Amino acid sequence: MKFIETRGNDGIKNSRVNFSDAILSPSASFGGLYIPENLPKLDLEKLQNLEYKSLALQILKSFEIDISDEVLKEALSLYDNFDDPKNPVPVVSIGDDLYISELYHGPTRAFKDMALQPFGKVLSALAQDREENYLILAATSGDTGPATLHTFKNRENIKVVCLYPDGGTSDVQRLQMVTEDGENLKVLGIDGSFDDAQTSLKNLLKSEEFLGELKAKNRKLSAANSVNFGRIIFQTIYHVWSYFQVVEEIGEKIYLTVPSGNFGNALGGFYAKMMGLPVEKILISSNSNNILTDLITKGEYSLVGREVQNTKSPAMDILKSSNVERVLFHLFGADRTKELMESLENRNSYTLSPKELEIFQSHFSASFSTDTECFEVIDSHFDRGYLMDPHTATVLKAHEELREEEYKNVAYSTAEWTKFSPSIVEALGITNIDEVGKKVSDREALETISDRTGTVVSEEIEALFEKEEIHKTVVPISELQKEILEFI
Repeated sequence: MKFIETRGNDGIKNSRVNFSDAILSPSASFGGLYIPENLPKLDLEKLQNLEYKSLALQILKSFEIDISDEVLKEALSLYDNFDDPKNPVPVVSIGDDLYISELYHGPTRAFKDMALQPFGKVLSALAQDREENYLILAATSGDTGPATLHTFKNRENIKVVCLYPDGGTSDVQRLQMVTEDGENLKVLGIDGSFDDAQTSLKNLLKSEEFLGELKAKNRKLSAANSVNFGRIIFQTIYHVWSYFQVVEEIGEKIYLTVPSGNFGNALGGFYAKMMGLPVEKILISSNSNNILTDLITKGEYSLVGREVQNTKSPAMDILKSSNVERVLFHLFGADRTKELMESLENRNSYTLSPKELEIFQSHFSASFSTDTECFEVIDSHFDRGYLMDPHTATVLKAHEELREEEYKNVAYSTAEWTKFSPSIVEALGITNIDEVGKKVSDREALETISDRTGTVVSEEIEALFEKEEIHKTVVPISELQKEILEFI
């Protein structure tokens, strides 16, 4: 299968590329993204009884990607490091036809492990096979960073620079990054938001000056964010797996509900739907940075007058959701996608036509939750025996308000509660102020919740507080290129 470009071809880059080329060099013409030329169709009858790794292998092979079975099997074997190798994605019923697909049972306790664990193996294998050296750039709102650093740590032919917004992640997420000790890793805090970090990454990917500097150092450039289709292809799989866990017979329709930031998780569900998974609709839940709610309900995507709001669900504190572009391409084609994206870049907004909005709404509905609403959900469901993080809590409002039919609903839990323990303490009504009037630390909050609930904190999280903080640099965006070039 070949991969093509969301904004059409500029006459310089190849108009159709292999999967390996698309993931090694993910920047397409005119600043666009790569997408599959055609989507395969799922044979659900043949897939339904497979274990996760076998299911994943068959779906990957259906894309006819130019990666050997041997490399794919080695990559998928990394799911053996999850809590339950045979079931890396447990699906739990919490009542009222709502099922939580828990995507956080990997080494960094967030859903990014589902894609980045195997992706790291695939990309590094390609680099070694081609005898090429790569710089991997990653911008993170909290979860991509730890997962990227973990999967690429000490891999040959690879160096990684991870950008995170200083003060814009939970303390556990920050510790997961700044304590990583791989010699090939560099972590940089930036003075700015995740959107600033992501924009900087995209600008570097297409900067002739920066690429020229890398070429002089015999190093090529790639990315670990979900702008890279190597991430997205693995994110289609768990939607199919989750479907099989909840339906009684093949063909039964379900809803998918996704707490969406950069839209990669939702895009995986959209692709699964387009490949034949019986999904009625994908319900998008956001926090107060509800730009996606405006797009899906009004057809308006506008950054005008908006700034990122810091919320208790920081991984969704995003206004520029990159993977919406891929949906626009599949629904409206390359010319219209280029027009819309150029409008966003030049005027900070775009508007869908009434007909386009109708088409978009045939696949998606959307709502958003405030921090207060999320805390109420966390508290009420804890009383019923289920503990969730603030991102997962946003899905309850979407479930209650957006379902039009009484189909089962698979909602995605994207992070373990341990990554946001001070917020959990607050949501459960436990005091989050210590004796001297300071807010409790992540470590104190973890101990409080564990003592109160009997919930065991994972070893990966416990160990963070004993590690040395290695990466202490925080820089203005204007200094990023200089810092990166000095590192490599």
